[in-house]
Amino acid sequence: MKKAYVFPGQGAQFPGMAKELFDGDERAREFFRSACGILGFDITDIMFNGTPEDLKATRVTQPAIFLHSTILAACTDDFRPDMVAGHSLGEFSALAAAGAMSFDDALRLVALRASEMQKCCEAVPGTMAAVIGLPDAAVEEVCAAVNGIVIAANYNCDGQVVISGENEAVAEACVKMKEAGAKRALPLAVSGAFHSPLMEPARLALGEAIAATPIVEPVCPVYQNVTATAETDPVRIKANLLAQLTSPVRWTQSVKAMIADGADSFTEIGPGTVLQGLVKRISSAAGVEVAIEGKQ
Repeated sequence: MKKAYVFPGQGAQFPGMAKELFDGDERAREFFRSACGILGFDITDIMFNGTPEDLKATRVTQPAIFLHSTILAACTDDFRPDMVAGHSLGEFSALAAAGAMSFDDALRLVALRASEMQKCCEAVPGTMAAVIGLPDAAVEEVCAAVNGIVIAANYNCDGQVVISGENEAVAEACVKMKEAGAKRALPLAVSGAFHSPLMEPARLALGEAIAATPIVEPVCPVYQNVTATAETDPVRIKANLLAQLTSPVRWTQSVKAMIADGADSFTEIGPGTVLQGLVKRISSAAGVEVAIEGKQ
């Protein structure tokens, strides 16, 4: 039996997240105190007492989800993964939880990533949309036929792909997706075109920081978004982590690869239960559960 742990990305946040964890474990409180010092503001106050709107700010959202996930993993006494994966931002949580990066170094990267992605969103308008009911190849074909920048950005599960790119290109793609037989093509309430070429300035800004961050071999394989394969080599991990900003999140492929490599139990670590649902859709045979603090 092999146990996989998966870590959520942006969108999983909710008011009061990690409050029970903070209140119930001195180890957690130490991590949070350290995090506030690194970030330069009291993120715990926003996580515990902020409104949904407060939590939507990218500079808050990404560190908050990272903190909830990694601190929960660190405070889970039986956390002994055979493999890990994280969805987008969650990949940083997965790498830190698996010992490839220190908590402090990973948090600094997450904070920089959030800042640079926000700058991209403000500089170049972009958006994303969820396409339901089309095969992956059909989604890719439609995107390729649209003028402007639009790509398949998140392969969430079979029949659910998120596209990302320029506003007009995404809008045109949504029309064409429905013409191609999609059940739905729904614009998402996001601030930018994540995991698309529009994030190239953020990728360039993050490159030097990732290169300078010590990354060692993790305690178990990490199934990274860019390759959807097991990675343990620090050089490849760094390259994939950087490429992730402008490349698709291959979540469907990652989960299938983990199952093919023996995973028969998936535990979601962090806020919400989004990944739990996606894993069930990808494989009804896979056992899934959610760490108790992740529940909303």
